[in-house]
Amino acid sequence: MTQTAKKIGFIGLGIMGAPMALNLMKSGYKLLTHSRGQTPELLKQGGVTLCTNNKDVAERADIIFLMVPDTPQVQEVLFGPNGVAEGLTPGKIVVDMSSISPIATKEFAAKIRAKGGEYLDAPVSGGEVGAKNASLSIMVGGKQEVFDTVKPLFEAMGKNITLVGEVGDGQTAKVANQIIVALNIEAVSEALLFAAKAGADPAKVRQALMGGFASSKILEVHGERMIHRTFDPGFRIELHQKDLNLALSSARALGVALPNTATAQELFNSCAAHGGKSWDHSAMVRALEKMSNFEIGQKA
Repeated sequence: MTQTAKKIGFIGLGIMGAPMALNLMKSGYKLLTHSRGQTPELLKQGGVTLCTNNKDVAERADIIFLMVPDTPQVQEVLFGPNGVAEGLTPGKIVVDMSSISPIATKEFAAKIRAKGGEYLDAPVSGGEVGAKNASLSIMVGGKQEVFDTVKPLFEAMGKNITLVGEVGDGQTAKVANQIIVALNIEAVSEALLFAAKAGADPAKVRQALMGGFASSKILEVHGERMIHRTFDPGFRIELHQKDLNLALSSARALGVALPNTATAQELFNSCAAHGGKSWDHSAMVRALEKMSNFEIGQKA
């Protein structure tokens, strides 16, 4: 099957899904989709085929990608009325790029395989910028041969593509990623808030730190957001809350202590309580600012 002959289903055309789907089309893949909301105009202009429901997508596509917010949405898309599972035939591949429960992922994969299909979990990191630039990190769980089949499509959407292990291991890697990201946001928030309250220019402090051991992608991208107060989402706080819930519930089951992850979650909870569940997750800094009665950018 040549690249352009593969018919690709893509379900979930939100902040992340739409640019990922567009990058697949730019790479020459024929795309089929079904969306509850409006299909983005760029995809329509690119010649995306609109299907009547998720079952229709699965019937007509060879590989079906999902990019939806949470575990219940994945379950609904796969196994709800007129779901993907109803349209599968043996040999088709389901690739879930959402960030969901590793335990549920294994259950979903077993059901898909029972119908003769194959399953990869392939959550991503890199946010809206990475989705638009086709530079996402993609963490994959599943069989080597299935990964090899899908890898050229992953390469249309990302740069750092790793088969982590069996089904569910991709989701475990994503949870670990979200722990690191949350704690880095918290660290950058504290550092820039401290610097600003001490009377230093936080923009120049950030610039100085970018050349040292404290440098990070979070300091580069989200540090700038904090300084310029640009909290329109790339990645919404409510989605990061969902990911940290997965981390904390899994840690409880495993008997692992994640004290700083719990603290980061409480800071996100504070933001949500102040109407910020749809803010970008860099806005965690606002919770610390309220506790300190001082905002980055105001005069000390």
